[in-house]
Amino acid sequence: MGTSISHSPSETEALGEAWGRMAQNGLVLALSGDLGAGKTQLVKGLARGLEITQRVHSPTFALVNIYTGGRLPLFHLDLYRLETREQILAAGLEEFLSPDGVTVIEWAERWFGDNRGKNPEVRWVQIETLGETERRITYEDIGA
Repeated sequence: MGTSISHSPSETEALGEAWGRMAQNGLVLALSGDLGAGKTQLVKGLARGLEITQRVHSPTFALVNIYTGGRLPLFHLDLYRLETREQILAAGLEEFLSPDGVTVIEWAERWFGDNRGKNPEVRWVQIETLGETERRITYEDIGA
């Protein structure tokens, strides 16, 4: 398990960028954190680390944004509008758990609940708001 303290959105993006540079095909990142905690900022950095030049934004209304043209494709899921695991499964999102590229799932707790150990290789990321711009980012690789 690792922990990083970010003092600004740009530091959160820098952490994501570092992860993107090291990302291997099939990586799944499960993000949890309150609204405005910085989940999408982390994904913006991840995309930059994957050498994706498209503008990254939260897919709240589309459920999934797909970014290509980088070192690996990026599948960005946002489960905020889905309240139950049944709704998520009915949306047909399971294919993104074994991506040909990298998948990021915002609001992942809505899908997995507390069953972290029963999922494929996933990096679990919790973003906690400490102050106006300060965040504690805790991460753990399961099954790796």
